[in-house]
Amino acid sequence: MASSRPPAIPDPGLVRDRRPGQPRREDLAPGECLCDHCSGKCCRYFSVPIKQPTTWDDFDEARWYLAHGRTLIYVEEGKWYLVVMTRCKYLGPDERCRIYFSRPKICRDYTTAECEYDEDWTFEKVFEASEQLWEYAEAILPRRRRPRPPASPGLTVISAPG
Repeated sequence: MASSRPPAIPDPGLVRDRRPGQPRREDLAPGECLCDHCSGKCCRYFSVPIKQPTTWDDFDEARWYLAHGRTLIYVEEGKWYLVVMTRCKYLGPDERCRIYFSRPKICRDYTTAECEYDEDWTFEKVFEASEQLWEYAEAILPRRRRPRPPASPGLTVISAPG
């Protein structure tokens, strides 16, 4: 179940666009269940809010998330999110929940009114690789000072003038 919508990812094994012949939301008959026509997009990832990085250490921590693969970080309405692209183990081959009547509360609370069945997503920022995030940090944060290496025992460190 998702807490927010991730950007469309061109990976057919994770999130598929509408199937050929799949009706648009507005074309469904009154009372018809949207899930009967869906590919289970909401069951193929989860998204959680993360702290907005503001320091080099914060960005370094966020880079760690992206180093794990099948993850994204995106910003929507000024809020930062981590997306983990992973298929729910209860999603059946027919794209339906195999434990529907005993599904977790987050799934029970999720409605088709807020689902991404037929929506395209746009976000303020999307980071798919740790290198992208680090490049962004370099563009917005003050230049990092290199730490002075520790002195070797028995040696005196003399600073260069200026």
